[in-house]
Amino acid sequence: MDTKKFKMIDEEFTCLVCGKKVNPLVYTARDHCPYCLSSIHVDEYPGDRLCKCHGILRPIGVEKGKKDNLKILYRCDKCGMLKKNKMARDDNYELILKIMSSKI
Repeated sequence: MDTKKFKMIDEEFTCLVCGKKVNPLVYTARDHCPYCLSSIHVDEYPGDRLCKCHGILRPIGVEKGKKDNLKILYRCDKCGMLKKNKMARDDNYELILKIMSSKI
């Protein structure tokens, strides 16, 4: 599914926020930690690794996406940019519910 604006990168990493080992997602590109839901601001477009910011993307909200999936809303701690990522099957659903009810 590589396009001009999407580069498929699904690799293992250690979360810089919670320190847990994160395995590849397999069915699509992994773009955030399933435990704390945080990410790193490294992409201009998904998978391009062209962003120089490298701030922490923290979850600030959840919205309903196309096909009834959920999207996590992020704000970068460093530059303030807002981004959205699709919820993964193995994401911490209890934390998603807390974010949805604004109790984080």
